[in-house]
Amino acid sequence: MKPGLGTQLRHLIELLDGAVEQAYVEAGLDYRPRYTPVMRVLAEQPSATIGELAALGGLTQPAATQTVALMVKKGLLTVAAGGEDGRQRVVRLSAAGAALLPRLRLCWQATKSAADSLDAELAFPLSDCLAQAIAVLETRSFGARIHDGRLRLDARSDAATTTPGEKPE
Repeated sequence: MKPGLGTQLRHLIELLDGAVEQAYVEAGLDYRPRYTPVMRVLAEQPSATIGELAALGGLTQPAATQTVALMVKKGLLTVAAGGEDGRQRVVRLSAAGAALLPRLRLCWQATKSAADSLDAELAFPLSDCLAQAIAVLETRSFGARIHDGRLRLDARSDAATTTPGEKPE
């Protein structure tokens, strides 16, 4: 039996994330792959709000909030009130977070090289396939597709249970 899409995606993530996390361990870094979108944004600009981190890092707002909270606990980030009314949370790299950047950049380069190598060995680049899938799902969500599939199945089920000339209720 062929595994379902969700099972395949979870397995792919395990294979990729596990290897990336191991690379950080081998580099002597106490760092999780989920921190990377936030670190990359803050490596390019001195500060960002949670909303900006989410948008620029390709994260959802809840994921950005959770990741920032973990990174603050690790001492990689600082968060301060900002904005005109002080309600926005402005995130910056801490001294410890900034000190990690040179070593992280080397890891990121190695990871990009590995990703390029993987893309080159596939019939079509995984990165292109993922980008296309994300774009298509942003146009019409997987939830909407599931809903439509359920409607089609319900219609078939109704048609199969009616006798010729009988109208479904």
